[in-house]
Amino acid sequence: VVDILRRAGVEIHMVSITGETKVTGSHGIEIKCDTCIGQENFSETELFVLPGGMPGTKNLGACKALTELLTASFEAGKRLPMAGWCRKPRKKLAAICAAPSVLGDLGILKGKKACCYPGFEEHLTGAQVVFDQVAQDGNVTTSRGMGTAIPFALSLVSQLVSEEKAQELAQSIIFKG
Repeated sequence: VVDILRRAGVEIHMVSITGETKVTGSHGIEIKCDTCIGQENFSETELFVLPGGMPGTKNLGACKALTELLTASFEAGKRLPMAGWCRKPRKKLAAICAAPSVLGDLGILKGKKACCYPGFEEHLTGAQVVFDQVAQDGNVTTSRGMGTAIPFALSLVSQLVSEEKAQELAQSIIFKG
């Protein structure tokens, strides 16, 4: 997801919630984040993307600084106008794999179409659960897992940059979705 967003020219900051910039994923792959949650100013951030996996998803849901930020951003995203030459960016939230459960547990998915990794549907509180590769509803985008990461990322490019850019990237990486 980060790779595709960067290819689209989207400025990305990978943020750790642990206080350490090195984070090890559920399959032992070490990621070096750009910064830690307490060191970043999110006032201009347009999109927050939650990665999935375990125990990472549980750690995201247990991080008070993150859950407060997600809730505030969701509320801000609902209020900001989307039309006019002087519009401010609309706050968007996205989550893949098990991570949509964090948004569901926060009540963010109420009344929205959402999808997740199989077995986490009960955490999509109030959502209309769908089994599409990607579900985009208002300012929230969810996806099902590693196998849907490319369509998920291309959906985010379409929302942040343009549908044309998303199609151009899909073609350049030889993605046949």
